[in-house]
Amino acid sequence: RLSVKTVFLEYSKQVVDKKNVIIYGINEMALITKRTLVKDIKANYKVVAFIDDSKADVGKKLDGLNIYSSDKMEQVLSTFGISILIIANKNIANKKKSKIIDLCLNNDVKVLTLPNVNSWINGELSIKQIRNFKIEDLLERKPIELDIEKIKKDALNQVVLVTGAAGSIGSEIVKQLLRFKPKKIIIFDQAESPLYELELELNEKYQFNNFEIVIGNITDGYRIKKVFETFKPSIVYHAAAYKHVPMMENNPAEAIRANILGTKTVADLSIKHSVRKFVMVSTDKAVNPTNVMGASKRIAEIYIQSLNDLKQTKFVTTRFGNVLGSNGSVINRFRKQIEKGGPVTVTHPQITRFFMTIPEACQLVLEAGAMGNGGEIFVFDMGTSVKIVNLAKKMIKLSGFELGKDIQINFSGLRPGEKLYEELLNNKENTNKTHHPKIMIGKVETYNLEQIQQKISDLISLIAENDNFKIVRMMKKIVPEFKSQNSEYEIIDLEKK
Repeated sequence: RLSVKTVFLEYSKQVVDKKNVIIYGINEMALITKRTLVKDIKANYKVVAFIDDSKADVGKKLDGLNIYSSDKMEQVLSTFGISILIIANKNIANKKKSKIIDLCLNNDVKVLTLPNVNSWINGELSIKQIRNFKIEDLLERKPIELDIEKIKKDALNQVVLVTGAAGSIGSEIVKQLLRFKPKKIIIFDQAESPLYELELELNEKYQFNNFEIVIGNITDGYRIKKVFETFKPSIVYHAAAYKHVPMMENNPAEAIRANILGTKTVADLSIKHSVRKFVMVSTDKAVNPTNVMGASKRIAEIYIQSLNDLKQTKFVTTRFGNVLGSNGSVINRFRKQIEKGGPVTVTHPQITRFFMTIPEACQLVLEAGAMGNGGEIFVFDMGTSVKIVNLAKKMIKLSGFELGKDIQINFSGLRPGEKLYEELLNNKENTNKTHHPKIMIGKVETYNLEQIQQKISDLISLIAENDNFKIVRMMKKIVPEFKSQNSEYEIIDLEKK
């Protein structure tokens, strides 16, 4: 009798301890999720219902469980005492997804989601792979439809050089190029450890070995010259750059050296060695720049665009905003601060930014590069701007902490050269449409090559003097719309008046 009682108590304890789960979605993924949870007898979950947006299926059953309307979600969460909601439908619009998350967080319901199908173990979903919902999941958009044939035609059996290839954007461009079967990828960067990690990933994860790792600096003319002579690339993706606004504000000579001299070096050698196409990765901060970094990228754009006058290499520029999860990204910074227990630092309560995932940005770079005929500055649709403080609040809640109690938000003030709002690039006033709904062509002032060459040479010659004000003053002459904000260089703008 004692043993029977013990077994009964153990069973009762398991039943009591099980967490009530509801699955959002009624698609095949939802059904697989339910069966995966039920099959694992060690799992501490009890699936009680499905919830969905489809009005036609409300009141029906799926695999023995009721389907409820998403309109009644709060009531369902309360009635069943739901502890966890699993989002199994990957096609929910971001606005709707945001409402679901807010509702769950306000009702102390944990939100989980599924991994991509291609990461399932032996084609099966494992309960261990069902993961916490991350802020990136909330900001990601529908997959981009690429013109696969056009990109493949552009890259197939070609030698492709990627500069800055160890960085967030450069390394993703490398990985995405693999499916288009280039003859060889030249992976060029100065960061030794990230290059080694990329090498291992390409060999072990992708079983790809048609690449060459080259360590070097884009400002080293001799090193770059040897790369062109040795490998003879026909396509160049130029992603190497300094990108941090406050750092470049304090070090304008290095912004000129890397972002302008480095770009000029690679571009000039591309012409000399008959490269077919040169695709430069730029930034939305180059539009009406308020800082040294943005202005340096704008000058690089001007030079690249003017080289099309030579009618040899096709020079194409791509512009986009902040990239989720990239090196130095605000999301990575917030995540580290939350892991340490806070506080989370935001520069200003009103600051907003546009965001795009790394894969999305790189897909658009490849698409724009393939469609470019030379001289275009392609602008990407970045979606809706996001208030950074709201992003921080949501990340804190998604991590299971209570704002103001467990973790605080501190406002540190705008950094040198930083502005509150990035400009929306994809409006009808300053862009033309292309065949791709997320890619526009920016209407920008064009410059004569002879006219700009001398000015850029004069600017580069100032690097040796290391006089910050002299450098910035010259930059403002080349880019008249460069107006400094929250910076010591604002005094130069006053000199003009």
